[in-house]
Amino acid sequence: MHKILVVDDEVAVCDLLKDFLTLKDYEVFTASDGYIAINKVNKVCPHLVLLDIVMPGISGVEVLKEIKKLNPKTGVIMITAVPDQGIITESIDLGAYDYIRKPMDLKHVENVVMLAINNNKT
Repeated sequence: MHKILVVDDEVAVCDLLKDFLTLKDYEVFTASDGYIAINKVNKVCPHLVLLDIVMPGISGVEVLKEIKKLNPKTGVIMITAVPDQGIITESIDLGAYDYIRKPMDLKHVENVVMLAINNNKT
């Protein structure tokens, strides 16, 4: 079973994605900020991380850098409500697989997650 970590400071987003992805037979963990996310990446070694870009404390881009230091093979999909092309490009350059815009279309989320996992062969 593939493990997915959902990281977002909006609890409702974490809950929605956890419920949806669990129904799709993924083992899903959540984190409400970047520091918790880095800790969970160390503990649970997820195959894929869905990572909000804008969070208090530490940005999603900084968390992405840490995830890639810990395990370069971990897939990361960035999530954003405010699509800033510069940050999106930087994230892709740092190793993010793709990005998803809020509000999220769950079918699109499912497709991007499947592609990322199949592309990573994790």
